[in-house]
Amino acid sequence: MAIRTIEYLRSLVRELARQPGETEWVEFKSNYYDPQAIGEYISALSNSAALSGKPKGYMIWGVNNDDHEIEGTNFQYRNAKKGNEELESWLARLLTPRIDFKFFEVAIDGVIAVVLEIPCADKQPVRFSGVEFIRVGTTKRSLKDFPDKERELWKTFDTSPYELRVSMSDLLEEEVVTLLDYPKYYDKLDMPIPRNREQVFEDLLNEKFLKKNDAGKWDITNIGALLIGRDLRKFENLLKKTVRVI
Repeated sequence: MAIRTIEYLRSLVRELARQPGETEWVEFKSNYYDPQAIGEYISALSNSAALSGKPKGYMIWGVNNDDHEIEGTNFQYRNAKKGNEELESWLARLLTPRIDFKFFEVAIDGVIAVVLEIPCADKQPVRFSGVEFIRVGTTKRSLKDFPDKERELWKTFDTSPYELRVSMSDLLEEEVVTLLDYPKYYDKLDMPIPRNREQVFEDLLNEKFLKKNDAGKWDITNIGALLIGRDLRKFENLLKKTVRVI
């Protein structure tokens, strides 16, 4: 199960709201609720996140689409349904391949925002109800109508090494050092640990254990987590990669 602290979710909403405009991997809504369209957005944002090199796409309720003010929403995803079926279950059933999207609710600046976190497409485009979608600017369109983007997306799957994909994103320096056991890295290389943390982070960047993201925070790559992660249980997408001795 995904664990997101209140502080993380508030920081995430604020950072995304600071974007100069809607990007191809972020969609803002106020009180919008259309189950079919939400499913199509999941497909579009997942595929567009992969094209943009982002580990996740986001749909945020409670942020004004025009000025990006955080104004709150009355959308209650826990009570939302499509017919007699819960919204989350209905969406998951119609997505191919199944992806681990998650809803979160957070109080921020005295109002409620809802975050839909969507993993980027991996190995193949994500379809909803049999159709692959993509974002073109801020518009949701069928991927089949844009063959150039479709070719680029498949090329992304072929050329993105698993090891260099992002395992955990938007971290502060202090969070990175609690997740990565960097002293073991220097120990294995028989090198002294730099006294300057800036040098430590530069070394980890050069080894591709870390990336600097667009928000000025840190992303840990899969190879960084696998080689020097303190606890793989902290990395959702690597839970099944832990060593088992039989």
